[in-house]
Amino acid sequence: MMRDTENNFAKLVFRDHRAGRWLAIVPLVLTLAWAAGATVPVGAQSDTGIQSLTAGHNTAGRVLRVGPQREWRSIAAAAQQARAGDTIEVDPGDYIADVAVWNLERLTIRAVGGRARLIAAGASAEGKAIWVIRRGVMVVENFDFIGTRVRDRNGAGIRFESGHLTVINCVFIGNQMGILTNNDPAAELVVENSEFDSGGPDEPRSHNLYVGAIAKLTVQGSYFHHGKGGHLLKTRAAQSHILYNRLTDEAGGTASYELEFPNGGVAVVVGNLIVQGAQSPNAAIISYGVEGYRWPQNRLVLAYNTIINERAAGVRFLFVQPGDRQVGAVNNVLAGGTAPAGASLLNLAAPDVERNTVRAERGDFVNAAAFDYRLAKHARWLAVPGQYGGGNALWPQREYVHPRGSRALPAGLTIQAGAFHSLD
Repeated sequence: MMRDTENNFAKLVFRDHRAGRWLAIVPLVLTLAWAAGATVPVGAQSDTGIQSLTAGHNTAGRVLRVGPQREWRSIAAAAQQARAGDTIEVDPGDYIADVAVWNLERLTIRAVGGRARLIAAGASAEGKAIWVIRRGVMVVENFDFIGTRVRDRNGAGIRFESGHLTVINCVFIGNQMGILTNNDPAAELVVENSEFDSGGPDEPRSHNLYVGAIAKLTVQGSYFHHGKGGHLLKTRAAQSHILYNRLTDEAGGTASYELEFPNGGVAVVVGNLIVQGAQSPNAAIISYGVEGYRWPQNRLVLAYNTIINERAAGVRFLFVQPGDRQVGAVNNVLAGGTAPAGASLLNLAAPDVERNTVRAERGDFVNAAAFDYRLAKHARWLAVPGQYGGGNALWPQREYVHPRGSRALPAGLTIQAGAFHSLD
């Protein structure tokens, strides 16, 4: 059920849900000292979601409107005329082979009144993507990026090369890569309430989201599914904050890892539903540091996640490469696969920290067949109170809401282990 690898913890509250017993009963204050210095406490998110990179973004420029009856008939034409500080508003509809390069200090582009579908149809900007984004601060909202194919097989919905990009309520379907970034050490990417579907059947190594060696990635309230041999989410960023998402390789999906941090870094993984599909070629679900640790700080926080294995055998819920790194796991719910009695399901050992890992069965969830992985009434398992470095509470603030989004948890709610706490 649970592995304790530090000897300075107090007793904790937990429930043996199969025997129906309450055991040992003094609250625990869990101090994950190894996380000190991580820059985003779990409780830092506002009720409306993550803090956008656009705080202080001056949008006092012009508004350019794009649509069949507008002055600008194509997005590409508007891109040629846009200036720093402008907002481009796009009417709903299909925009075929309407590719563009964005290279401005500040810009907001959003679909208004419905979704705008950007269908590659064989076209790409610079042989890379539907949109190539470099430089400045840019916000992209309410677009679908569909079907990019290029010769080097890295065709992306968005190629993000430099600057600060926020992507809100966007959908990436059937691209060779959903979003692909360069390795700019100053770049920052925020993805909120968005969806990433697979590459096409001819793309055996596409990643739904592939982030290079940038400064920071934040993903919240987003849905990743149906991989094709690559990973649902792969990030080499110095800091990666993966909060309240659904990463589920569903029927027909063949994703390798569901979540990979190949070069370590500070990785905060909180409140996610993560499901490895039955056809995955990889025995590991989450991987950390497998290509070597390149960053000065390498710490993984794994908390309040529900992690499910659908493979028949040979599963590793978490693979961590040996080396100069620190790992802490608390209040995670795991189901599927097998492990020896009393063994750590996360394969952690001192000096790593593992607390309150819950081993569940499919019948412990409300409706696992329908991806409703809330703990059923008979199986609810109280979370362990804890701390996240510097005295910041390691306590979830939100939970994922399908198909794209998250909601704030109400004050006073009883917090369970795993990703879901609301009982409605």
